[in-house]
Parts: sequence; structure tokens; C-alpha cells
Amino acid sequence: MFSRRHFLKLVGGLGALGVSTTAYGFGIEPERLRVTRYNLAPRQWPADFPLKIAVIADLHACDPWMSLKRIEGIVERTNALKPDIVVMLGDYVAGHRKVTRFIPAEEWAAVLATLKAPLGVHAVLGNHDWWEDKGVQRAGHGMPIAGRALERAGIPVYENDARRLSMNGRPFWLAGLGDQLAYFPARHFRSLRRVGVDDLGATLAKVTDSAPLILLAHEPDVAMRAPSRVALQLSGHTHGGQVRLFGWSPVVATRYRSRLLYGHTRTNCDVIVSGGLGCSIMPFRLGMPPEIVLVTLGGAAVA
Repeated sequence: MFSRRHFLKLVGGLGALGVSTTAYGFGIEPERLRVTRYNLAPRQWPADFPLKIAVIADLHACDPWMSLKRIEGIVERTNALKPDIVVMLGDYVAGHRKVTRFIPAEEWAAVLATLKAPLGVHAVLGNHDWWEDKGVQRAGHGMPIAGRALERAGIPVYENDARRLSMNGRPFWLAGLGDQLAYFPARHFRSLRRVGVDDLGATLAKVTDSAPLILLAHEPDVAMRAPSRVALQLSGHTHGGQVRLFGWSPVVATRYRSRLLYGHTRTNCDVIVSGGLGCSIMPFRLGMPPEIVLVTLGGAAVA
């Protein structure tokens, strides 16, 4: 099968397609930063309950592509949006080896701790946060280094957990799913019985009343199993294809192809898949610039 890995490696070597395009994909577009805005009124979310959510996904911290200085700029831009809440969707660690330095988790976590919002900053982990912790991979259990660094920085990490929050006296639930690809395929670790640490049933069981619910899940595929009890699912992982031309990506990191590759869609609930900020496999983006996502729910969404 022609995989995402093979495609992105191929792109890096296709100088014949044009030096300028290759230079742009490696040197310019990965450094861009846009804010992508969604104004939504999910049927499960009260129309008179405005909530502004800033979404950060797939940083992949490393030098020189996602330096601490660049992360500081992302934090500054996010804070300037004045969100009610900030959510982070995983993959904080580098997703490729074309780097000059792997930034220690304590360093990037300290920068992310400067994010500001009245309802705080909340996080889930991604597959690379698990995969790059060799100790956890060998043991088959435990919290990865990335998760421990976030928690030490004061940012709660949701692992099949849910919390009841409130905005101006209006309650809602924020739930975070454990990663669906936490461990390398079981053929590499024969003692593993499963690849993921996700438990959707256990996560939703912690929601104890009818207040509206937002679900954080690094990989978007769980949207096909999410019940209509969920008002909105926020996901990353796919990078929007990382290469996206005229709305089409040659390879995708989801079983559901274009339906869950990028942007807003509906299954049993509304789903937004972020294009993310960093790069995986190769430090190359084309037609899919890095983005902070800003979601406005409720009354403000339809005003």
C-alpha cells in the first residue's frame, strides 16, 4: 500500500517537480501560522450558551522546525484570541528525525503553561507522545514523559476522564479519550493485547448529568462510535494530510479517508479535525499551513 510515510519521503526527493515548490514546502509553509475559525450551533449545545474554544494540535516540538521561540509565538497568538478555554490535542513531541535537537518535554511544557483562559488549559496525549517514550512502550503501561511534564506544568491530562466545568453559571462536560494508537503494533511487543489505551465507554460513564459534552480525542476515528450524547468532538492527528492540493490529499491518517481528514463534519455529533501545527515524517507542508483553531459555540455562533 502507498502509505503516508512513503508519499512524504517521495515528496522530499522530487526536485524534478520544481525547486521552488520543494523549497516552499520545506522552508516557508511550515513556518506560516493561521487562525481557522468555526462558528457552530450543535443541536446538543444550548443556543444561548456561547463558548469560545482555542484548539492547539500536533506541535511536534523540535529544532529547527518547531523551536521554543516558535511555540512562544503560537502561545502569544492563542492568548490574543481571548478564548474561554484552551484545549490541546496531543503529539507535543517530534514526529520525525530530521531535527537538530529534540526539545526536552519540560522545556516545551513550560512554554505551554503560559497559555491563558478563564476556564484553563486542558490536554490529551497523542500517539507520538506514547511512541517516543521507550520505557512506557517496553512496560506496556504508565504515563508517558510528555504527560508527566504537562501535569508538572499545571496542565491536566485527560486519560479516559471527564470533568464538569461551568461558564457564567452554565455547566458543561469536557471529556478526554486515551490515545487510540498508544502502543506500536503488537507484533513488536508480543505481550501487548491491544494498541490503544482508549476506553470510550468508561470515559462517558464519568458524565453524570445532562449538561452538554465536548470530547477531546487525538485521532478522529472514534467519531464513528461517539454517541449523539456528544455535542462536539475535537481531534488532530491527520495534519489535514500535511499535503493538500485543491481540497485533496494523496494519503490520509484515518480509516475514514476524506470524511475525517480535515475540517468540520457531522457523524452522530459535530466533529472538527485540526490541521495541526507541526510536521510528521518529514518537515514538509504544502497547501496545508499550520493552524490554531478557534471554535465558537452557541449564541455567538449564530449572532
